[in-house]
Amino acid sequence: MPDPRRVSERLEVAAEVRDALAAGRPVVALESTLISHGLPYPQNLEVARASESAVRAAGAVPATVAVRDGRLLVGLDAAALEVLATAPAGSVRKAARPSLAVALAVGGWAATTVSATMIAAHAARIRVFATGGIGGVHRGALGTAGTGRVGTLDISSDLEELARTPIAVVCAGPKAILDVPVTLEYLETRGVPVVAIGQAELPGFIARSAGVPAPDWVPDVRGAAAVVTAQLGLGLGGGIVICVPVPADVAVPDDVVRAAVDRAIRDADAAGIAGPALTPWLLARVAVLTDGASVRANTALIVNDARVAGELAALLGD
Repeated sequence: MPDPRRVSERLEVAAEVRDALAAGRPVVALESTLISHGLPYPQNLEVARASESAVRAAGAVPATVAVRDGRLLVGLDAAALEVLATAPAGSVRKAARPSLAVALAVGGWAATTVSATMIAAHAARIRVFATGGIGGVHRGALGTAGTGRVGTLDISSDLEELARTPIAVVCAGPKAILDVPVTLEYLETRGVPVVAIGQAELPGFIARSAGVPAPDWVPDVRGAAAVVTAQLGLGLGGGIVICVPVPADVAVPDDVVRAAVDRAIRDADAAGIAGPALTPWLLARVAVLTDGASVRANTALIVNDARVAGELAALLGD
C-alpha cells in the first residue's frame, strides 16, 4: 500500500476539495488521461466537464487529478482542464505507478491513469474514484498453451494498484480489448472484490455484458455502498471494483463489440503494435470498425460512472 504520508508531501489539493474533505463531505476522484490521451478536442473537454457536473449533481465534489511541475494536483480548475484538453500531442506525459516518479521529477504536465489517480486519491483521503474502464490482462499476455507462443506479460499496473490501495473504483468493467476472464482471475488471486450493479453479468465496457458472470452483484448503488463500507472497513489494504453497465441507449451490441475487438487485435498483430501504444491503438481501431459507436458509448459511460460514483460517495458519507 502507498504510504500516504510520503505521497502527501507532493499533493496540491484544491481549496474546494480540501474544504469538502475537512467537513466530511463526499468527494470523487477523476482521472485525467481521458482528457489528454483518450479523446480529441473539444470532446475531451466536454466529457471532463460533464463528468464533474455529474458528480456535483449526485451531491459530491469532483477532484480531477493530474501532475504539474512536480506536484500531484487533486482538483483542477477550469483553466487547467482547458490546458490538458488543448495540449499538443505528445506534450503531456501519461503517469501510472511505474512512471509517476519520472513524471514528478521531469516537470511539466502529466495526466494520471487509474493507478496514479488511486495513489493520489488515497493520499488525499478520498475513498471513491470514477473512470471509464479499468486496465487488465491483454490477450496473449500469458501465452497460448500447446502452441509454444510466449506471452507478452502485458498486464496493466491498474490490477496491482487495486490489490494494494483501499479505494472504491467505479467503472464500466475491464476494457473490452482485454482478456476479461483472465483479468477477473487475476483480481480474484490478488483479493480484489468485483461487484456489478443491477445485473448478474459483468458489464462489458461499451457493451452491456462482457459475456461472463460477475463475481458478485448488488441490485443498486445502496447495496454497493454496503459492500464498499465492509471492504474498506476490514483494513485488508486493497480496493474494490464497482462495475456499472453502459447506458442501454448507447451500448454497442455484444456481438458487434466482440467482432470488432477480434479484428482490431488481428490488425495490431499484423502491424506489430505492442507495449504502451497497444491500448490506444486498439481503442481507435475499434472506433473505426464500429463507425464511431464505441466512442459514443465510451463518452456516455464515463459520465454515467461519474454520476454513480457521486451517489456512492454520498451514501458512504451517511
